[in-house]
Amino acid sequence: MKILIKSAKIIDKNSNFHNQINDILIENGKIVRIESQINSNKNYKEITLENLHISKGWFDSSVSFGEPGYEERENINHGLEVAAKSGFTAVALNPNTNPLIDNKSAVEFLIHKSTNSATSLFPIANLTQQAEGKELAELYDMQNSGAIAFGDYNKSISNANLMKIALLYAQNFDALVLGFPQDKSTSTLGFVNESANTTKLGLKSLPNLSEELQISRDLFLLEYTGGKLHIPTITTKKSVQLIKEAKKKGLDVTCSVTPHHLILTDEVIKTFDTNFKVLPPLRSNNDTKALIKGIKDGTIDMIASDHNPIAIENKDVEFENGFFGTIGLESFFGTINKVLDLDQIIACLTDKPRKRFKLTTTKIENGEIADLTLFNPSKPYIFEKKDILSKSKNSAFLNKELNGVVYGIIAKNQIILK
Repeated sequence: MKILIKSAKIIDKNSNFHNQINDILIENGKIVRIESQINSNKNYKEITLENLHISKGWFDSSVSFGEPGYEERENINHGLEVAAKSGFTAVALNPNTNPLIDNKSAVEFLIHKSTNSATSLFPIANLTQQAEGKELAELYDMQNSGAIAFGDYNKSISNANLMKIALLYAQNFDALVLGFPQDKSTSTLGFVNESANTTKLGLKSLPNLSEELQISRDLFLLEYTGGKLHIPTITTKKSVQLIKEAKKKGLDVTCSVTPHHLILTDEVIKTFDTNFKVLPPLRSNNDTKALIKGIKDGTIDMIASDHNPIAIENKDVEFENGFFGTIGLESFFGTINKVLDLDQIIACLTDKPRKRFKLTTTKIENGEIADLTLFNPSKPYIFEKKDILSKSKNSAFLNKELNGVVYGIIAKNQIILK
């Protein structure tokens, strides 16, 4: 396939063409020419789009689809198409399935199922058998089968000795361990942030303390064992400080944050809309500001959608009974583009997360593989139900004003556009 992209502003700090507007010719999945103007011919599929910007393909380090087991929420093939149209050429899939991803056969099923999709799927496998937090799963075998990290989705490891053993054992094959930031003993039955606002509403809380205790413990263990730790979806000001201090000590730790925790606060809970019921919960305005600052100073390494489709029967209920989770792929860019600079966004979606999860990286240069995201960063719009591509519609950003649209991707010698 021959593709000619016209008048695209290239965003890639590692490229000689960074911030330049050029035409890009792609043949058989590789970039063969980048020039200020390339004449078209009938053999080229030409792409001309308004205010077109191009970056290296984005990677989302936290996505759930449902398959196997919860196909009514989303399936793999359709989910990957949604990811592609949302700008992602690769996603890390959480073990939020039934059966769980705690053996090599389950890992191989996911990889095989996604083979023909333009967006690459990389499984995150369970750290413990059946996500019960009692015994380690088959980590080495699963990594050999394609798992890129190990963690029990939205579940922390209560047993400190088990977490210590996991961090020690994983070093034998350079594996990445995920530690969900929630201490179970201080968060029993809670589901919203602990604040004056939520107390007035009479809702059971998940305090900042719960997150910070778990992070503190896991960082102490990391300092003792060595190894590599990734803390997904942090939400509090103190969490940012704890991780910043750990990095200064030289600990091999990274962390991520979600768009909804960067934008929304627990003020929205007063509507009792279950689309705002997420885990960890939405926090205060001070926490949100600290998270944004943490991205800007490099403490927070990546932004992940934590895309979690939930069927309507589990969301259209009383707030207390609603399932945790919001979809986040379709609204991702338009959300974070309101509060972060474009270069910061691209760094948190490309080189930083790919390096951490040991994925290959590319450059927008002649001779490189064409793994590209196409977008317009300057178009404001209201995110409506028609903009949701997922099978499930549980978006926390429904009817919110966003800024910036994604056109699609070019990857694996395929073009996927909205």
